[in-house]
Amino acid sequence: MHQPTLLVLLGAAWLSIAPAQAQLQGQGPAGAAGNKAAYNLARDSAAASYKHARAACGVITGNPKDVCIADAKAARVRTEEEANAYYLNTLKAYTQSRMRIAAANFEHDKARCNAVTGNDKDVCISQAKATLISVQADARADSKTMEARADARADKQTAAYKVAREKCDAFAGAVKDNCVSAAKIQFGK
Repeated sequence: MHQPTLLVLLGAAWLSIAPAQAQLQGQGPAGAAGNKAAYNLARDSAAASYKHARAACGVITGNPKDVCIADAKAARVRTEEEANAYYLNTLKAYTQSRMRIAAANFEHDKARCNAVTGNDKDVCISQAKATLISVQADARADSKTMEARADARADKQTAAYKVAREKCDAFAGAVKDNCVSAAKIQFGK
């Protein structure tokens, strides 16, 4: 199969995934985080798109077939992992999603590298590994950064709450009680 035909088939498979991704990103009617129906829809859409793309790869032979299959798998992993991360809506889920997507992309890159030989193949695989390591390192660093920011935000809020409580000490009786209650409400304590 010619490369343009392959690209058209892969593009069609990718476009069939778009509606589920749009819903997961809040652009569709079922886009709320934690929505089980949207999660299931995205997962089912990814499976159907994979099956369709995999069938399209059946008419190709050799390394282009391997690349086509790896591309279909990477697209499925991306859709499923994004859906899972959006459904769980936790920092850990988003980080794991990025790691798994990077691994799927690495497998795709390795299949693409099998088309060349010798030093070019070694360079291609080294580049794919470097990209994998870079993406995974970025995911871990982003996760740590977000955790540190959340900790800093909590520390700032606790400090501001202590200041508000200290200001309440200037009052007595019911006024002080109202001041303390207002501080607790304001800072969620």
